[in-house]
Order: sequence, then structure tokens, then C-alpha cells
Amino acid sequence: MEVENIMDEQAFRLEIRAFIEEHYPKDWLYPSYRLSLRKTESWQKQLFLKGWAAPSWPKENGGMGLNPFQQIIFQDELDRVGINHAPNAGITMFGPLLIRYGSEAQKAQYLPDILSGKTIWAQGYSEPDAGSDLANLRTSADLDGDHFVVNGQKTWTSFAHEADMIFLLARTNKDCKKQEGISFLLIDMKDPGITIKRITNISGHSEFCEVFFDNVRVHRDQMVGEINKGWTMAKSLLGSERITLGSPKIAKFPLSLVKKLADEYDLFADPVFTARYNELQLDVDDLNAAYIRFAEVLRRGDELGPEVSLLKIWITDTFQRTTDLLIEIAGEDGCIDKTLRVADGSTLHVANQYFISRPSTIYGGTNEIQRNILAKAVLQLPG
Repeated sequence: MEVENIMDEQAFRLEIRAFIEEHYPKDWLYPSYRLSLRKTESWQKQLFLKGWAAPSWPKENGGMGLNPFQQIIFQDELDRVGINHAPNAGITMFGPLLIRYGSEAQKAQYLPDILSGKTIWAQGYSEPDAGSDLANLRTSADLDGDHFVVNGQKTWTSFAHEADMIFLLARTNKDCKKQEGISFLLIDMKDPGITIKRITNISGHSEFCEVFFDNVRVHRDQMVGEINKGWTMAKSLLGSERITLGSPKIAKFPLSLVKKLADEYDLFADPVFTARYNELQLDVDDLNAAYIRFAEVLRRGDELGPEVSLLKIWITDTFQRTTDLLIEIAGEDGCIDKTLRVADGSTLHVANQYFISRPSTIYGGTNEIQRNILAKAVLQLPG
């Protein structure tokens, strides 16, 4: 539906709420850790049947065609009831890139299954020696007739063990500037030569993986764009990743948990606590406004500038400050492996939220790297 004024906005919110109430499983609300796409396949199917699978995609490609403000409304309603899923890399990252750079055959082959949830995608960017400085990647793809032979390793690949496909960057030319010899490939995770090793994090979950490629043969039709021209797409996708990692929802969910515990312990009677909570709420509201501005750039089909790094810095800092307050409220219950149940019947695991927030300033390019980008490219400070 179109949202053109306050009345439309309220009608849109009520429609989303009614849909969630009817279709979203109650026992998935306020999970102690983010739920995987494989676990929540039934929800993705319901979104697809409703036509709501891809809020930001153009309507002609099967999306909702929402503007950034409408996307915030949509996400707000998910956050409001405690829906916390792992990001859908196919919807938020690969799909928009394919719409822009892919061939018509590739769009016809992959977009429908992304929308329906039939195909789950993983992102293959980071490597042991190529994280924040992605151009240092070493995974190679050597052309052998009509196939690339891929060798190398990707790491910190979210939910690779559940993925059907992976989009990745590989070096296809070693005899040029490091940014100029990279190509963008699509690989079936069932292909021979792929090994996945899960990484257990401090919270005891294993959503990150290492992925090893040993002489994996990939047909050249599975390359997006031209050979050795993948860096342009890589930068575009990094911009999309940073706006995804800079989404206000990252702090909204733990902030909603802070409010739940604060209500439980009657902390809003304390003006000092109320001031601290309001400070975090205002930061999230400001992030909403900034996020809408950057998302509008993407909606127009333009490239995000280096200033998008501000979003990632700001939201991850707010995320960590929010979980710090959550730990403080919970006291000793926040420092052990314990799930708390609050008056409305929902549960939360405070320590897990704290653990999840710690690496947020590292992934997607460390905040130190993001500050350097802002200093050099935006403020024009000397290197």
C-alpha cells in the first residue's frame, strides 16, 4: 500500500501488526539469540505470499517498492514485538546488486528464489588476511576453458552451514593493482571441493563459519559483470553492507529489552535512569533520520559516499552502550548463563545480548577503519 500521509502511515502500521499477529509464531518473539533463516523459512514464505519479502526492492522485481521512511515503519513494527532474525543476505545485499549489475538471465534465475526463501545466500568477502582491507583477498579463480577453478578460504561467513549458494570475490588476475584483478562469482554450496567449518562464539552459538574452496569448478556464466571488474560491485555491496550494519534496528531491539526490564523493576521512577534511557532513545531516533537519508540514495540507484561510515560507527557504539545499561539493570543475572522471564511472559538472555554487541565494532570494517575513511575522504585530513 502507498503511505503518503499520517493517516496512511497509521493504516500501514495496523496492517503490519495484524499480519504479524496472524502469522508470526509467538514462541519466536524476543529470542535469546537471532534466529537463522533456515529456522524461520515459514515466515519468509508468508512474507513472500503477501508480497512483502523485499521491502526495499523495486516493484518490477517483486519487491514492495517502499521508500526509506516506509522501510523504517516496517522494521519498527517487527522490532516492536521482538522479532530478531539474522540478516537475509539475499534480500538486503545480493538481490539489489543483481538487479543493478546482473544479466537478465541471472535475474530470472535467482531473484524469484531469493524472494520465496527457496534459496538462502551467504556472503563470501572476509578472509584471514583480508577483513577491513578487502582488496588483499587471496582466494583465486583461474580460468580453465569455460570454468573458473576456485581455491582459497573465506572466514566469518554468517550461516554458511545453512546456505544454498554463496556470492564471493575472487582474484582472477594477480598481475595488476590489487583492486583491478577481482571478479564476482556465484557458487553452489553443494559443489565438490567446498568444506565448511563452524566457529563457536563466546555465547556458545555457531552462526559464523570458515569456508574452504579446493579446486571448485564454477562455470563462467556464474560470474556477475565482467572479469576483473568485480571491485566496483564490491564497493557497492560494501556500501549496502554498511547501511545494513548501520540500521537503527541493531540498537532498537536491545533498547526494547532495556525498557522491559526497566518496567519490571520500576526504574523509570528514577530521574537519573530515565535521563540515561532517553539519551539512548534520542540517539536511535537520530539514527533513524540519518538512515533514511542514506537509504534514499540507494533507492535512487546512486552510490553511497564515504560518509555512510558514520552510520556504522554510530549504531554499533549505541548498541554497546545499550547492552552496557542492560547488564547494569540485570545485575548478577546479567553476568551468568541465565534466561530471565518478565511479567508479559517473554524471555531475554542479558549476557547473550552483551556478547553479541562486543564484536559489532569490528565486523563490516572496524570502527577504526571507518573513522579513517571519514577523516580522509570526508574531512580531507592528511593521511
